[in-house]
Parts: sequence; C-alpha cells; structure tokens
Amino acid sequence: MSEPLVVVDGLRKVYRTGPKEVVALREVSFQAFPGELIAIRGRSGSGKTTLLNQIGGLDRPDAGRVVIAGDEVTAMAEDGLLALRRDTVGFVFQSFGLIPVLSAAENVGVPMRLTRTPVEEREKRIRMLLALVGLEQHANQRPYELSGGQRQRVAIARSLANRPRLLIADEPTGQLDSQTGRQIMQLIRALVRSEGVTALVATHDPSLITLADRVLEIGDGVLREAVLQES
Repeated sequence: MSEPLVVVDGLRKVYRTGPKEVVALREVSFQAFPGELIAIRGRSGSGKTTLLNQIGGLDRPDAGRVVIAGDEVTAMAEDGLLALRRDTVGFVFQSFGLIPVLSAAENVGVPMRLTRTPVEEREKRIRMLLALVGLEQHANQRPYELSGGQRQRVAIARSLANRPRLLIADEPTGQLDSQTGRQIMQLIRALVRSEGVTALVATHDPSLITLADRVLEIGDGVLREAVLQES
C-alpha cells in the first residue's frame, strides 16, 4: 500500500462562548491515500466543516496534527499555509465562490494568475479543465448566465487549476437539486481517477455516499468508519 497523502492525528477543537464550551472535534484521527474519494457524513453542526477547515489550514486545532504530503500543516506559519492552499490543496464550497464579473474561463484562470503561470500554459490548461468538466462551450459566460450545476463545475475546474494533490469539498451539492448533485459527485469521482487527486467530500446526502471509496461518519465531534452500502 502507498504512503498516505493525508494523516490526521488526534485533532481536538473546542469553541468557547462565555462560560460555555462546545467540543467540535474529539481526538479525530484517520488517513487518506492517493487517488481516494472519501465522503465525510454527518448532520449539520456535526463537525464536518470544522474538520475540513483544520485539514486545509483554514483554522487551527487546539490539539493534534495534520500532515499533508509529508508536511505538517498544523506547525506551519501563515506563509506556509498560503503556499499550501495555493499549490497543494484545492477547495470547493457550497456557495461556489465565483467572481461575478469574470467569465467561466477567467474564473478558472485566477489561481494560475496568482502563481504567474505563463499565459500560453495558463490558457491551455483553462481549455483542458473546462473540457474536463463539460463546459468548453461556456467559457465566455459569466456566473449569472450559468445554472447552479454549471457554476459548481466551474468552481471544481478552478480548484484543479494548480494541480493540487488534495481536493477538499464542503457540501459541494448543498445548493443543487438531487439529480444535479449526483452528477457533480460523479464528476468529482471521475476527476479523482483522471487527475490522480485525493478528495475529501463533506455531505449529509445519503444518495451521494455510495459514490465514495470510503465513508467516515462524524457526530458530536467523534469520527468513525462507516459501512459503505452497495447501490
């Protein structure tokens, strides 16, 4: 078996509001391997987003560590975290997060502009990524001219722009109808295979769970392996 791409070891996160404490993560540990699609299942408020934020370096735990591709995320300074999010981890969010005044192609190209990718190389990858998500005919359209499913496809293409090794998707189908949501999850699974990335996808939709290689279930901050039922 290959070495894990992601190692999560003993993560603990507590939120405090005055005298009240809410334990969001309770000594959470797991590993994710290259080319694996892992669904993280749980109800709203179960700790899914908190866990993904710790892994992606968007927040810091109170205890424990996260290692991605051999680098300890939880020990990084802010410049290291910025480089991680730019070069190693791609993010897909429920709200799409597209820039309204930019076309689909321009939105996909934003991460490559930030890394000063040469124009010819950038344009070639934009075309390839839009084709990969089935939107090559919509390159010049702005987000308001696209359906919700198409906007999420643009967001997924953008997340892959700098060839990340890890894709983190937080409820990527939350604003979509069930049929479109399943298509987006199928697309993520196909991209895991074709691009060789590891994907962590948080969802509470049971109809999407069977598309994952493994399912982790979180509740009250406790993570456990779930049994994957065949569809």
